[in-house]
Amino acid sequence: MKLTKKTHACVRLEKDGRSLVLDPGGFTEADAALGADAILVTHEHPDHFDEARLRAAMEAGPGTEIWTLKSVAEKLAPAFPGRVHTVGHGDTFTAAGFDVEVHGELHAVIHPDIPRITNVGYLVDGGTVFHPGDALTVPGRPVETLLLPVMAPWSKISEVIDYVREVRPQRAYDVHDALLTDLARPIYDRQIGQLGGSEHLRLAPGESAEV
Repeated sequence: MKLTKKTHACVRLEKDGRSLVLDPGGFTEADAALGADAILVTHEHPDHFDEARLRAAMEAGPGTEIWTLKSVAEKLAPAFPGRVHTVGHGDTFTAAGFDVEVHGELHAVIHPDIPRITNVGYLVDGGTVFHPGDALTVPGRPVETLLLPVMAPWSKISEVIDYVREVRPQRAYDVHDALLTDLARPIYDRQIGQLGGSEHLRLAPGESAEV
C-alpha cells in the first residue's frame, strides 16, 4: 500500500490502482480529494471536512463515494444519493477495495466548556493503517502504521507519547501538524522518537512511503 501525506490531517492510500483519501479538510491542498475512488471523513471540523471540496470531488468523479459520520453525511447525501454512507463505532465496510473498521465515538476534549462532537477513526486493511481523527482512540488490535495527531489545541506532547505507547504500532507517521512550526519539529521528533517506543517518522506534504 502506498501512503502519501497531504498537508495537515489528510493522507491518500493507494492499492491495486485504486485510491482512498482520508480527511481532506480546509488546511490541505484544494485538489486532495480529486480523483479518489473513496473518501473517509472522521468529523465535521473544517480542518478535516471541507464541504465545497468534497462536492467538487464528487461531481468530478461520478464513481467517488464517501463514508463518514452522520453530521457530515447529512450535509452531502441529498445531493449525491446512494454515494454517501453513514458509519459509526463498530461498523465495517469495504471502500475502493480497502477493508475498513470504524473505531471511536467522541472528539478529544478541547476544553470542558466546549461540547464534544462525534469523531470516528478508521482502521484500514486489518490494521495496516489507523487514522484516529481528533481523538486518541486505541483500536484494541495490532496497528502497523499509526497516523499520529502530533499537535492540536486539544493535546500536549505527553499525551501524544503515551498514546503511541498504548497503541504500540510498528511505526507512527505525523499528521495533524499544520500548526507545528519548523522550530518545534525537532523537539517533537526527538521526544516522541525517544519515548514513544515505536519508530517515529515524518513525511512532508506530497511525500510517499510504502506501508
